[in-house]
Amino acid sequence: MNYAEWMRTTVKLDDDVAAAVEQLKSSENLGFSEALNKLARAGVTVVGQGATRRPMVLPTFDMGAMLDVSNVAEALEFLETHDDR
Repeated sequence: MNYAEWMRTTVKLDDDVAAAVEQLKSSENLGFSEALNKLARAGVTVVGQGATRRPMVLPTFDMGAMLDVSNVAEALEFLETHDDR
């Protein structure tokens, strides 16, 4: 007999997790342990695959005139001639 077959423990489920277990129990006619294990396996699979996160989006601002820096010499000349100091 492996450890998981006889292991019993008490856990406190957050309300959203308990609701997900209850929903899965009723929709698939499962027992509590079966539903909890199914949800846990799904979570382990997602975490193991590297859960996708929403990309971080930073605000952008219009900084005025654009400066082409592909030609460094021209960019330096432009900056020297437009020095506002």
